[in-house]
Amino acid sequence: MNTKLVILDRDGTINYDRDDYVKSAEEWQPLPGAIEAIARLNHSGWHVVIASNQSGLGRGLFDVGTLNQMHEKMNKLLASEGGRVDAIFYCPHTPEDRCQCRKPLSGLFQQIGERYGIDLHGVPAVGDSLRDLQACFELGCEPHLVLTGKGEQYRHVDLPQDFPINTITHPDLSACVEWLLNKEQANQAAKELVGKTTQSASRGIR
Repeated sequence: MNTKLVILDRDGTINYDRDDYVKSAEEWQPLPGAIEAIARLNHSGWHVVIASNQSGLGRGLFDVGTLNQMHEKMNKLLASEGGRVDAIFYCPHTPEDRCQCRKPLSGLFQQIGERYGIDLHGVPAVGDSLRDLQACFELGCEPHLVLTGKGEQYRHVDLPQDFPINTITHPDLSACVEWLLNKEQANQAAKELVGKTTQSASRGIR
């Protein structure tokens, strides 16, 4: 896969979550370092996409215009850091709608794969809850849990067995991005080393 893609949850991962739902641009407040973390990904050539349950729409707590205002605020903050989000995929339904796009089902991730024309196997997906990782894991994404938002409850305990066995945990989105970029750098260094070793071996066979 040539496209370097990261899929992020929104509430609790990028911005503060609320028990009564984030219902306005005023209530949408970024978590410390989250905006800068997304910009770091962009600066390193990564595309960032959001996959988010937004049942507040289906519950009548806000409308699409208000949701757009929240995302305009986020986009302005990102732009100030030289960052951007490529696309936002969201499910507007309530559990009673029995849709296929509400996480923990994988409909949003299927839509993302279709939009980009790629297999999502190995694509990092970051969220703060079990349902985020269940949804992404079904399509083979690499599951990352941030210990913010709903993830706070797992800071000092072992993850329940319901989580994908290969779940990687991070204190927050900034730490997750640091991990991803370090992994990328290490992989690149390993490739270069293999290339140099192969060249040296070729020179030795004459």
